[in-house]
Amino acid sequence: MEKYAQSSDGQNIHYKESGQGSPSILFVHGWLGNAEWWNSQQEHFKDSYHIVQMDLAGHGKSGTSRTEWTSALYADDIKAVADQVDSSEIILVGHSMSGAYVLEASLKIPQVKALILIDTVKDLDEVITEEKAEEFLFIHYRNDFKNAVENILPQYLFAEKTPSGVKRSLQDEFLQNTSEKAIDLLRPLYKKDLREAASQVQVPVRAINSDNFPTNIENNRKYLKDYNYTEISGVGHYPMLENPKEFNLILNDILKEINGER
Repeated sequence: MEKYAQSSDGQNIHYKESGQGSPSILFVHGWLGNAEWWNSQQEHFKDSYHIVQMDLAGHGKSGTSRTEWTSALYADDIKAVADQVDSSEIILVGHSMSGAYVLEASLKIPQVKALILIDTVKDLDEVITEEKAEEFLFIHYRNDFKNAVENILPQYLFAEKTPSGVKRSLQDEFLQNTSEKAIDLLRPLYKKDLREAASQVQVPVRAINSDNFPTNIENNRKYLKDYNYTEISGVGHYPMLENPKEFNLILNDILKEINGER
């Protein structure tokens, strides 16, 4: 069922609910993504859990008129949906840039039982500043966004075994945006030190990370009180799209562990 919540600055935040069971699993996509990125998970888990798929502001079917883009407002988008969902227990799942925002949102949502991070927050001590992002990313987006999407980003986002159909679909989605919008939507990630929010998180944090780049578990455990991760091999930055079958099996094991079923 398609629904809307209102974020703290008046943006309409689109989400859809399906399935039944407890807890609720609230899936949050990454940069330039949308709720549909989680369709394979919705289909797999709908008979066991209440599934919520949302679009952050500026993405998918959510409002696009926000004039200031901040991590706090992204976290408020997530809180707006969580507050409107009738659930006493919520597990937040955040992919890519939204790993940062579910960390922050969890501090505002009492119903959050656990966080699951998808190929993100792999080393909390590896801080990329806004200046570095400008130098290594944004300058390429401004100069030639199409070239950046087709030739530069694939080095970091995709693996050798990433299905060509997934690559094409994602690149087509990215190119629906202007370079400036792409930069505006991503910039908040580099304006705040995640370690501040991470050190305040009290709930278990689990991760499913690609083996494309390493995870520094020791550094993450300096800030996150209860952190662990599972590695999925042969995929890039989008494991839920690239290998949904294996991803769902791993996610199922994590959900069982969080719920005390194993």
